[in-house]
Amino acid sequence: MAKRDERMSEEEEESEAESMSESESGGRGESQGGLDYIMSLPDVPMKLPPHVELQRTRVFCNADAPNHTDTIQYSGAFASVGIDNSFRLDHFRKDFRVEVIRCSDDDLEFDMIGIDPALANAFRRILIAEVPTMAIEKVLIANNTSVVQDEVLAHRLGLIPISVDPRLFEYAENNALNERNSIVFKLHVRCERGGPRLTVKANALTWLPNGSEFPLQSEDPNSNSTSKPKTYTSFSCSQDSLPEFSSNPIGFKGRLNDIIISKLAPGQEIELEAHAVKGIGKTHAKWSPVATAWYRMLPEVVLLEEIEDEVAENLKSKCPVGVFDIEDIGNGKKRLTVARPRACTLCRECIREGGEWEKRVSLRRVKDHFIFTIESTGALPPEVLFTEAVKILESKCERVISELS
Repeated sequence: MAKRDERMSEEEEESEAESMSESESGGRGESQGGLDYIMSLPDVPMKLPPHVELQRTRVFCNADAPNHTDTIQYSGAFASVGIDNSFRLDHFRKDFRVEVIRCSDDDLEFDMIGIDPALANAFRRILIAEVPTMAIEKVLIANNTSVVQDEVLAHRLGLIPISVDPRLFEYAENNALNERNSIVFKLHVRCERGGPRLTVKANALTWLPNGSEFPLQSEDPNSNSTSKPKTYTSFSCSQDSLPEFSSNPIGFKGRLNDIIISKLAPGQEIELEAHAVKGIGKTHAKWSPVATAWYRMLPEVVLLEEIEDEVAENLKSKCPVGVFDIEDIGNGKKRLTVARPRACTLCRECIREGGEWEKRVSLRRVKDHFIFTIESTGALPPEVLFTEAVKILESKCERVISELS
C-alpha cells in the first residue's frame, strides 16, 4: 500500500508539472500573439495635430494679451503621440540657417531660423558686453579752461569710438602701457581772443605713435636732469613702424570725426593726453562695440476669411505701418491682401476693436525665427562683430566641455 501511494503521488506531481508547463507555454503564446498584434498595428502618426503644432511653433497675439509664449523643451512633452521632443544635433544642423537681409557699414540685419530664444539672447548679450574694443581709459589734463569740467571731459572722451581693430592689441591689466596694449592721443586746442567760438571735434585728437609725451613726475628731486625724462608709457618702438599700423593709421574715421568734444569761447584752452586700452562692455559701456543689438520674432499676419470692399479699406487704414494692401479682383470689387508682414510691429490696431476683427485677422509670431539687428558704433563693421560673438560663444562651450571632462 505504501509503494502504491508513492507511485500515485509521483504520477500526480508529474501531471501537475505537465499542466504547469502547458500553461506557461500557453502564456508565452498569448504574449507573443499580443506582441504580434501590436506590431501589426499601423504606425502612430509622427505629426502633431494642427492646433497643437501651432501652439508649439507660434505665439498668438490676441487683443488682450499674447498666448502660448513659452517654448516647450521637455523631451517627453509629446510622448503620448509618439513624438520625441528632445534636442537633436542633426536636426539642428539641417534646420538652422542664417539669411542676411541688409548689410552696411554701420548696421546689419539678418534672420536666424531654427534656433532657440536662449541662443539668440546669448548672441545679443555677448555683442553688448563681451566683444572687446579700444576706448580711452585715462586722461591726463594739463590745462582746461573751458566750461566743461575735467570729469565730464574725460567721460566724453571715453565714449568716442576709436577706429581700430582691437584684435591687434593685448589687455593691459596691471602691466605698464606699451605699444602692444595701448594707444595715446594728444589734444591741444586754443580759441584765440577776438576770434569766433571754436568747436572742438574728435578729429582734433592727434595719434602719438611714440607714446606719451607728458613727463612722469619723479619722486626724487635729485634725479639726473640730463637723462631722457620718463613718461606715462613704456614704448619700445613706434607704433607706426609696426606692419599692422604702417599703412592703416589709428584715429577716427568717417562720421566719428564729427563728434563734438567741447566748445571754446575766446581765450579758452584745452591741453590733455588720452590713453586708450582694450576692454569689454561688461566693465564699462564705453567698451561696448554696438550702439544696440536686438532681435524680434518674425511676425505672421494671417487673414482668416476673405475681406473685401469697405471692410478691406477700413482694415487697411487701421494699420500704421502699411502691412495690408488692396487688390482689384474685377467687377468693381476689392480684396485685402497681406503685402508686408515683416513690417508688422504687433501694435494690434487691426484687432483692437473686439472679437469680430479677431475672427478676420490672426496675428502671430514664429518662435524659432528671429530678425536680428546689429548697429555698430563704428569701431568695427557689424559683420565682424557677429563673427567675434560666435567665436566667444564657441570658446565658452569648449571651456565648459573641458571642465566637465
